Amino acid sequence: MKGLRWCYTRLPSQAEDDLSGKEGEEEEDEKEEAVPAPEDPVEPQLVEASQVMGASEIRQLSLHLPPRVTGHSWSLAFCTSRDGFSLRSLYRRMEGHSGPVLLVLRDQDGQVFKWTGNNSFFVKGDLDSLMMGSGSGQFGLWLDGDLYRGGSHPCATFNNEVLARQEQFCIMELEAWALS
Repeated sequence: MKGLRWCYTRLPSQAEDDLSGKEGEEEEDEKEEAVPAPEDPVEPQLVEASQVMGASEIRQLSLHLPPRVTGHSWSLAFCTSRDGFSLRSLYRRMEGHSGPVLLVLRDQDGQVFKWTGNNSFFVKGDLDSLMMGSGSGQFGLWLDGDLYRGGSHPCATFNNEVLARQEQFCIMELEAWALS
């Protein structure tokens, strides 16, 4: 595990895609050339529509998922618009899910955060907060118990930059997708 590193790639939000127009398409083409895509990428089938991700984000994200989850449908286990802003509700809805989960959230600035992982070393949670990644006394991503406020700091676990435009942010929508 000593040489294992987490790679964070910030994906453009749907709002940024819409604003960028043709310039964004050219930039996206350049990015796709830099990272070779699989020969036959399998686009995931979502059981329900996402309130956070658009079709282009889902396609782009699916290229970075581990092979063991490709070809499986994505089931929306939790979303704040349906289940409310409560960490306890998130925990209740996730009970019984033992496979990989994709957590996606959008903040008040339209920033979208995506994190995957099935190793509990990366996550710490209690009834008051959910934290992902740590280092130097800071968390890579922190969510409060009401799923209303969040924070992000650079951390050694994921070798990431601040994931939002500001270190502290308000959560507008959060989804947890079961990937198996």
